[in-house]
Amino acid sequence: VVDRRGEAHEVRLTAAVYDGSRWRHLEHRFTYRKLDLARGDTGAAVRDLQQRLGAQGFWAGAPDGVYGTLTHQAVMALEKAHGLPRDGVYDARARQILEAGAARPRGRTTAGRWLEVDLERQLVLAVLDGHVQWAFNASTGHGRWYEFNGRTYRATTTTGQRRVVREIDGMREAERGLLWRPKYFDDSRGIAVHGSTSVPAYPASSGCVRLSYPAMDFIWSAGLAPVGTGVWVYPENHYG
Repeated sequence: VVDRRGEAHEVRLTAAVYDGSRWRHLEHRFTYRKLDLARGDTGAAVRDLQQRLGAQGFWAGAPDGVYGTLTHQAVMALEKAHGLPRDGVYDARARQILEAGAARPRGRTTAGRWLEVDLERQLVLAVLDGHVQWAFNASTGHGRWYEFNGRTYRATTTTGQRRVVREIDGMREAERGLLWRPKYFDDSRGIAVHGSTSVPAYPASSGCVRLSYPAMDFIWSAGLAPVGTGVWVYPENHYG
């Protein structure tokens, strides 16, 4: 689907309708104008969106004019940051916020390098000395009870202030799934920020903090969370 945002398209509908006694020929004309952007769109408008997202701290990778997974994830992060429906579609509400130039979310920390995990908004913020460098769509522990190997656990993400204590530069085949390039901040429970193939708009993990594979790669390559980086998961009373 090639993006033609803003272009007007004349549409003509023709139908044959039987009203019980005879057939009638009906015709209706209207003008369609595409305004929203979504998965599959391509073109200059998508590239402009990607550039705007990056300029205001929502990581979408290098602008390429293709509304793919990274753009979808970045738009979801924008929606989460501003309380919009979390569907990854760049609609009028998201456009108004982004084009106003004040979309970058705010963190809580004021000094040092941190990864902030906002459980309510389902965001990860890479913060340096109080400035949010990047915001990422995330999915954390869903909070429900589940059974594994005959034992019962609650799928919570460890809250409070901790630090990255260990990292694995590759795939970790854990008992409960695959963790791409994990950075552990609660080693006793095996809780880490890691790459995943599934990062929905809602909490879905058994406790870890999921990001997309490319987002995790970027965190590594940009040096956003080396061992020792602070990790603050809030609010502390999120799971009651």
